[in-house]
Amino acid sequence: MAFQMFSAAFTEGADIPNLHTCDGADVSPSLEWSDEPDGVKSYVVIVDDPDAPKGVWTHWLLYDVPSAVHAIPQGFRPGRLAVTGKNDFGRLGYGGPCPPKGHGRHRYFFQLFALKVESLGLPEGATRAEVDQAMNGHVIARTEYMGRYGRQ
Repeated sequence: MAFQMFSAAFTEGADIPNLHTCDGADVSPSLEWSDEPDGVKSYVVIVDDPDAPKGVWTHWLLYDVPSAVHAIPQGFRPGRLAVTGKNDFGRLGYGGPCPPKGHGRHRYFFQLFALKVESLGLPEGATRAEVDQAMNGHVIARTEYMGRYGRQ
């Protein structure tokens, strides 16, 4: 079996429900994963939108997720289970899909990185660039799950 991630909230490639967007309650969907490779000591979760008008937009950063964890519950809040970075909305925690109206359907990639280190050594509130740099050379495997969302 291959390292994989999934969500009970939506199927791969399908629309992300309003509940998980700025047009709804803006709560994170549940995520689960399985079949991680040997040697994993922690995980990083990154959610981004490569279709954003100004370039890739980061919606969620979680790092130092312990290797024993294989799920993130719906509505995850900063301060529990993992260290939370700052998203491109300038906040800690999850910021759901919120593309500009009339800009079409965007793709949202929920990425999971399996690392060979227990900690990235970053404080809460690190940026995407800081997380990417700290992960460099420590990634054992990566998987992703994609959903779509657009606003009229």
